Amino acid sequence: MSKDVKPKQRLGQAGSRKKKIIAWTVALAVLGGGGYTAYARYNAAAAKVEVPVQKVRKGEFIISVKTRGEIRSVKSEILAAPQVPEVRITKLAESGRPIRRGEVVVEFDAASQEQNLLERETTIRTVDSEVVQTKASHRMVDEMDGMNLMTAQYNLERSKLEASKAEVVSEIEGAKNRIDVTISEGDLGQVKTTINAHDVGQKADIERLNQKKDKAVRDMERTKSYLSKMVLRAPNDGIVNILPNFRSQGSFGSSPPAFKEGDRAWTGASIAEIPNLSEMRVELKLDEVDRGRLVLGQKIRVDVDAIPEKDFDADLDWISPIASVIYRGMGTTEKTFPARATMKNLDPRLRPGMSATAQVIIESRPDCILIPIRASFMFNGKPAVYVQKGQQFEIRQIEVGKRNDSDMIVTKGLREGEMVALENPVEAAKRAKKL
Repeated sequence: MSKDVKPKQRLGQAGSRKKKIIAWTVALAVLGGGGYTAYARYNAAAAKVEVPVQKVRKGEFIISVKTRGEIRSVKSEILAAPQVPEVRITKLAESGRPIRRGEVVVEFDAASQEQNLLERETTIRTVDSEVVQTKASHRMVDEMDGMNLMTAQYNLERSKLEASKAEVVSEIEGAKNRIDVTISEGDLGQVKTTINAHDVGQKADIERLNQKKDKAVRDMERTKSYLSKMVLRAPNDGIVNILPNFRSQGSFGSSPPAFKEGDRAWTGASIAEIPNLSEMRVELKLDEVDRGRLVLGQKIRVDVDAIPEKDFDADLDWISPIASVIYRGMGTTEKTFPARATMKNLDPRLRPGMSATAQVIIESRPDCILIPIRASFMFNGKPAVYVQKGQQFEIRQIEVGKRNDSDMIVTKGLREGEMVALENPVEAAKRAKKL
């Protein structure tokens, strides 16, 4: 029985080996066929799925800081409301309109000042009449005082003459005459005192009237000065820019509206600006995190919203050392650093107040192979891209360098002009299959 068992065991072992070999062969064939089928299905699905692609380009690589800003004129003339209380705008030039030197930009209501001028001139004439009348009355008083003085002096001399007869008249008459002399002297002194009092009073009256006239003249001159300021003219050729009326009641959260005809302006209010368009700059607000990355003299690229087809160059020439706090409401604040950059190339379409995006260039490298950051994927722990080959994609490992917010440098593995996927084709195929 043992003889039968052994051959069976040997035969069974040999058959088991053959079966295993056949099974492994079949399995490998199935796996190979399955892998090829999966690859074919993937390429077929990838070919059918619309995968966004972009061409590998060669160009300048830039690391920069972007911020929003506003175009301003380096030199501009501000037309402000005069030192006149409660002026009302009756005429206002159209904002954005070209204007020549000497043309009217702002005109204020002069009716009240013209009325004031008429009143001041009337006051001056009234004071002049009072002066004439006062001087006439003074002359009458002077004449009366002169008459009284003459009479007193005559009485004194007559009394002295009578007193000199004391040797030839009785003693009583002599004493009486001497008393009359004393009385006459007293009367003369009183007349002189009265005359002096009249002189002082007359001078005071004339001085008061002169002061009254001087005040009326000053008021008149001031009113004339007000009237001369009721019209603001352009100091030079340029473009009219009407400024915001910060005391106007605008809607909540919106910017204040510009001045318009009929508005009342306060003393010194900036109403219009005549910018010099030959020198322009962009005013910026830098975030606190970007402030330390910038230095004066850095190059800036400016994209003006109203002129999208043209790029402008500028130099960063001023950064505020102190942060500006902006209140956003609900107790929240934001810190920004005001900055300024002078524009190098200008355009006749540029206007103050235009919004712009400024790109402060921190680092620049020319002639780099660039791809979007979205086109880079991790494969076996290394960066790779999906390169389009006809209707299919092949994965290719690459070597990369620096990157910015949108692009990255490829140092090895890609050529200019190749198309790379911006999305993983495998994931796109799976998503398309589910749909």
